Amino acid sequence: MFNQTRILVIDDDESMRDSCRQALARKAGRIEVAEDGKTGLEILEKEAFDLVIVDLKMPGLSGMEVLNRIRQEYPEVVVIVITGYATVESAVDAMRRGAYDFLPKPFTPESLRVIVERALDKRELVLENILLRSELEANIGSEVIIGHGEAMRKVEDVMRKVSPTDTTVLISGESGTGKELVARAIHRHSSRNNKPFVVVDCGSLVENLFESELFGHVKGSFTGATATKYGRLELANGGTVFFDEIGNISMNVQTKLLRVLQEREITKVGSTQVIKVDVRVIAATNKDLQKAVQTGSFRDDLFYRLSVVPIILPPLRERRDDIPPLANYFLKKYNQKRKKNVHAISTKAMKALIEHEWPGNVRELENAIERAVVLTENDTIEPSDLLYYGLNASTIQESDMDRHRRLADVEKEHIARTLKMFGGHKGKTAECLGIDRKTLRSKLKRYDID
Repeated sequence: MFNQTRILVIDDDESMRDSCRQALARKAGRIEVAEDGKTGLEILEKEAFDLVIVDLKMPGLSGMEVLNRIRQEYPEVVVIVITGYATVESAVDAMRRGAYDFLPKPFTPESLRVIVERALDKRELVLENILLRSELEANIGSEVIIGHGEAMRKVEDVMRKVSPTDTTVLISGESGTGKELVARAIHRHSSRNNKPFVVVDCGSLVENLFESELFGHVKGSFTGATATKYGRLELANGGTVFFDEIGNISMNVQTKLLRVLQEREITKVGSTQVIKVDVRVIAATNKDLQKAVQTGSFRDDLFYRLSVVPIILPPLRERRDDIPPLANYFLKKYNQKRKKNVHAISTKAMKALIEHEWPGNVRELENAIERAVVLTENDTIEPSDLLYYGLNASTIQESDMDRHRRLADVEKEHIARTLKMFGGHKGKTAECLGIDRKTLRSKLKRYDID
């Protein structure tokens, strides 16, 4: 269960140190020992550990003092206290100070292994909480990918084939096309779906902190490193790490990332300890990495490592048939989120949405619909609601001829155009129009639309 676990045993009794090492040797990835509290804390300053086993009674720094220091400086490390002088009071005191459990001597190897496994389960929850906090701070966005057009069907076909594998994927596309949503969908349909999905935003991290964020650091490794920190790759262990805007990383970081992909191991900043990591890598970029390789700003060997399976997301202006279903999806989403009751998007407003160029792609469309839902005072989004977002007014103004047309004629034309847009598919047409299939069939019969 814990074959990559790093354990530190602090005990002044050499036979006890050896017993703990032997009991845990088969499963733990690394076991270090220290003969007193001072030495143990010095080791902790240089290397990262998952679990510490510490004796309560030792010369110099006591086990309680060591426990206090660990809880203050390394809160993610779980601690098990052992002692040959067990009392109820000392056990309660150790637990109150933050120890995971209290194990009286003598104990069997099996009882030590059981309590260590339980403690590591606790540590995994701590790591999940760290990850959850970071995800809550991020703008994750929608968890749904919507697309009916041929371009998105091809993307979904590749996703379906690559998701069950551990193959590295490179997702390319303009900003706002949904690269992170595709990456999350691949992770969600993989065998790693019960493990973390960790995002590394290469575009927002400053150069001198990138290595610390990626690999982690040990206490005192640089100014401001007041505690040992887990890197994103370590947090993603067993799951998927998503490098967003990978084209922004420097040549120095590219070299180190290439080594991670080749060796599947990392070293924290300020440490010499090698840590094995098991992660699937998905990267995304809005840049032309092949051109970057040609100009020498991106390593060719890293590019080939990342682009084992390339996925190219087309911009929204090249798949306009996806705009109506996306717009209606966002309409429902923000009706619920903003507690509004906007029933539909008018024909004129939908026409404006379809004809807009969308330089910000799906993200811009989502923002436009959210703003319209918030600002409109009607139960239908009209062109005037979209003007707030800066859509081209010339595409949404009614002509004199439009103003005097019969409502039935406008509805018939809109239904016919939408039906043609979806190649005669009645289910998709009904979804786009915001009506059920029965209502659509009735209108098709009434207007004699074939």
